[in-house]
Amino acid sequence: MNRRDFFALTGTAALTLATKKASADEIPLKKEFVGVLTDTTRCIGCRACEVACAEANGLPVPDVENDNALEQPRTPSETQLTVVNRHNTDAGEVFVKQQCMHCWQPACTAACLTNAMYKTKDGPVIWRPDKCMGCRFCMVSCPFSIPKFEYHSWNPKVQKCTMCWERLQQGEKPACVQACPADALMFGMKRELMEIARVRIYRHPTKYVHHIYGEHEVGGTGWLYLSAVPFEQLGFRTDLGTTPYPDYTREFLYSVPIILFGLPALLLGMSSLTQNHEEEPDEGIHNE
Repeated sequence: MNRRDFFALTGTAALTLATKKASADEIPLKKEFVGVLTDTTRCIGCRACEVACAEANGLPVPDVENDNALEQPRTPSETQLTVVNRHNTDAGEVFVKQQCMHCWQPACTAACLTNAMYKTKDGPVIWRPDKCMGCRFCMVSCPFSIPKFEYHSWNPKVQKCTMCWERLQQGEKPACVQACPADALMFGMKRELMEIARVRIYRHPTKYVHHIYGEHEVGGTGWLYLSAVPFEQLGFRTDLGTTPYPDYTREFLYSVPIILFGLPALLLGMSSLTQNHEEEPDEGIHNE
């Protein structure tokens, strides 16, 4: 391999990669996403959403009357895809439902090597068992620590809220939304939910903090929240920023093919040039 072939090979690899990156960045999202608006000022802590979620997903139904689950903070688990927590705030006692946030650009799907964690065209992020290899990168990449692994199962799954994807395909609302007796949950298109949230803040400026959690956090999420107190008092992460998490690693991931293909070409070229140099006849003074 001469110098011309060497640089042609590495240049072609870089050009191909750049073209693919530009094409990927130019693909628009044509379908409008759905979401859920949670108004924490309306939640009464009845946990009907927990019961409905468990029944819809074939999971153990919590005993909301006797389990005293509100006595301490909880997080979603492999047996409970959504939980309600009680918080003591400046405005008194506030109940907050927690589940997968269904990010617009999810870190879990970007980290998944087999596309098992999948962002649907309608917006919900689902897990596809037939594609999962069990690497659990989705768990460590999620900024909200939502996906959970069934460590004690002989056929383990990665469990998380799917926004009742199967129900949505049948034209039904998520089970938690349908079960809420206080109208604290509203399902619809995110654009419409954002308008409703802004109107509530505008009409009741002293009732709500002027922030819709999920509008911009980590690039935006499908689950939105309204609150009467700063969100940090409700256990929300307020240090996430507005940049989608996949953006932090995109440049690195695009550089991986260059390393994988460019480095071997570089080493091959250096080896070829070195061998050619060693095979050149010695033009110095020879002793006869």
